[in-house]
Amino acid sequence: MHFLQQPAAPAAEAPNLFFQFIVPMGLVFVIFYFLMFRPASKKQKAVEAMLKSLKNGDRVITSGGIYGTVAGITDDIIQLRVSNGVKIDVARNAIAGLQKEE
Repeated sequence: MHFLQQPAAPAAEAPNLFFQFIVPMGLVFVIFYFLMFRPASKKQKAVEAMLKSLKNGDRVITSGGIYGTVAGITDDIIQLRVSNGVKIDVARNAIAGLQKEE
């Protein structure tokens, strides 16, 4: 009967919820931030900088695929010369990028 009087072994500690759930989720968030959110944010800032730096004579392409030369700029409207004597107005946000020099 002596073995019945021995103190019971200490119960294993309950796993800490913080380390089992919060830390892995935090790591997943950090990975998503560096793989998805940060590059998208950098690209958006580059596009905004390009739109702000547009000037007359720049060759651009619109999001609709129209190539043109900037002929006039107002706050939200860019006037593009697409051919001799043909000018169109497009929204500033429709400019997708600068055309590379050939």
